[in-house]
Amino acid sequence: MIFSIILAAGEGTRMKSKLPKVLHKICGRPLLSHVINTAKSSGIDKNIVIVGNRSDLVRKTIEEEVTFIEQPMGEGVPYGTGFAVMQARDFIEDDSHVIILYGDTPLITNETVNNIIDFHKKGNYEATVLSADFDDPTGYGRIIRDKNGNVEAIVEHKDASERQREIKEINSGIYCFNGKSLKIALDRLDNNNAQNEYYITDAIKILNDLGLKVGGYKILDNEEIFGINSRQQLAEAEKIMRKRINSTHMTNGVTIINPENTYIDADVRIERDTIIYPGVIIEGKTRIGEDSIIGHNSRIVDSVIGNRVEIQISTIIESKIDDDAHIGPYAYLRPNSEIGRNVKIGDFVEVKNSKIDDNSKASHLSYIGDAIVGKGVNIGCGTVFVNYDGKKKHKTIVQDNAFIGCNTNLISPVEVEEGAYIAAGSTITERVPKGSLSIARAKQVNKEGWVEKKGLKK
Repeated sequence: MIFSIILAAGEGTRMKSKLPKVLHKICGRPLLSHVINTAKSSGIDKNIVIVGNRSDLVRKTIEEEVTFIEQPMGEGVPYGTGFAVMQARDFIEDDSHVIILYGDTPLITNETVNNIIDFHKKGNYEATVLSADFDDPTGYGRIIRDKNGNVEAIVEHKDASERQREIKEINSGIYCFNGKSLKIALDRLDNNNAQNEYYITDAIKILNDLGLKVGGYKILDNEEIFGINSRQQLAEAEKIMRKRINSTHMTNGVTIINPENTYIDADVRIERDTIIYPGVIIEGKTRIGEDSIIGHNSRIVDSVIGNRVEIQISTIIESKIDDDAHIGPYAYLRPNSEIGRNVKIGDFVEVKNSKIDDNSKASHLSYIGDAIVGKGVNIGCGTVFVNYDGKKKHKTIVQDNAFIGCNTNLISPVEVEEGAYIAAGSTITERVPKGSLSIARAKQVNKEGWVEKKGLKK
């Protein structure tokens, strides 16, 4: 059995935020969710999250299946990483392996988690420290190894000698323990220090003093252990994660014209031969099919985009677009819009809570709200689906092959039946029968000489 204990109880005061630090997001996921997903994808059997600061909000926000354990908070509580791990002691089995992770260190990869666990098992270690080399290790605890390469001690920077400070290998704070040895170490931790806190680092010394073997697994990419304590570091982590995500999409066959200027969330999926232009933002659980083109400065949120779809400078939120559709430029698809095959939604067209079926088009300057539009419908420039009466929203139905002339107002609830035509400039308040022409505008009247008579001539 392999457990993870993920420490996520800290206040994160340097974030200057009402939100717990671990709930701040990079690439669309809370920091804590990134760590949990890494643990899950590493095949870890049970993930335990230690929560404290605003634990109710953390529990409510985190969607992944984990076991939450509450850490006591308040005056007189000793705190420290060792104290946090102690909260999970009753869950630790003697014959288990336990990896300790941090909710504010989201860049750790499943490959590294698997590697440290494998290294730990193959070396028959009681504990294994994840380490990395830093060109400037100032402030970090140094890894002291014995002649066999095992970890003999971890010396904090302030306590290190001049010679020890020259060591580049530092302690990441991530560990793998045998369950029985971890419990032994937790039972012997004390808080006899200036901060009156329990430190999990001391477990390494305890196990060494007992003559137990402690290993050190060094990673090459020290970005993985980058912890977040400020908004600046949050932005740095976002940049690193975004680069990884974009690289993965390109490896899978997606063309990204300018990866440095393309923002794709962690849960987005894009099929091969789709092209993403600069300035694009793709968020949430968006899915995009093959051979599509996402033009520059478009934003797509929690939407499903089909194959061979072209989107130009448009915003699409919680909507679905079927194959071969053309969207934009400057279109706005609001939540619950469903766009069929080969549909054209053109410039400055807004769609909300509506279904537009195959081969229909709304090419310019129209608002379509709370509507069902059939196949092969033409919606002329300036058409407004007038769906709100001041109290309630009402539905408009436009059946197959209807033609809606320019500057038409459809006052819902109303139905335009199959093949009907509506003359430009009409305000439609009643059903338009199948195959008929509806004209709802006043007869033109010209009053000659009116301007001069009224004294308005310039």
